[in-house]
Amino acid sequence: MSNRAVLEVIALDAEDAIAAQAGGADRLELVTDMAADGLTPSRETYARIRAAVDIPLRVMLRLGTGFAAGDVDALVRAACELRSEGADEFVLGFLDAEGHPDLDALERLVTELDGCRWTFHRAIDHCADRGALRKHLADLPGLDTYLTAGSAAGVDAGLSVLTAEAAQRDLPGYEAVLLVGGGLRLDHVPVLREAGVDAFHIGGAARPAGWTSPVVPGAVSAWRRALDQAS
Repeated sequence: MSNRAVLEVIALDAEDAIAAQAGGADRLELVTDMAADGLTPSRETYARIRAAVDIPLRVMLRLGTGFAAGDVDALVRAACELRSEGADEFVLGFLDAEGHPDLDALERLVTELDGCRWTFHRAIDHCADRGALRKHLADLPGLDTYLTAGSAAGVDAGLSVLTAEAAQRDLPGYEAVLLVGGGLRLDHVPVLREAGVDAFHIGGAARPAGWTSPVVPGAVSAWRRALDQAS
């Protein structure tokens, strides 16, 4: 069985998506407005990207900055519209004022997703208790991935947490894929691969000229090579 690591790349539009796939991305995270750390794209944007590439797409469900759910009814409507356009994989994650998972909001959205696979994003890096959060979410249908840097400060600060969690993958609450992203650099890859991490997420690293510029296939290819060489 192949031990090829998954490379997920953030895409804002069809141009990004085409470049990321050409560079070797396995999956895309679709967002808009990176000034707000990534919000839900329109159904029209999803449709254009879906028509442009044939790799899996995970769509962000988030309508404002921070990790509060905000208008859950609006989130449910956005999920419904995206699902009607064919979206079947999502990214979401909400905390309450005390830093615990907002189960009411999450359960309403998961019900709307009706079995679709989804990622709990970097809200885990800002929560009050990572282990407790995993236990609370363990039975939510469709949850198969955690996007995390191991720390709110990024992978440099969270490396020991990431390697520890990778070692617990067979324990209850830790079965979901550990997708590492957030301040991730190429020099982190060998340590993380050695620890058993097999999924990686990049955003700014795929666009060397910054977020106002598109994804560069060569930048994605450099990550693809690094992951394959570390396998």
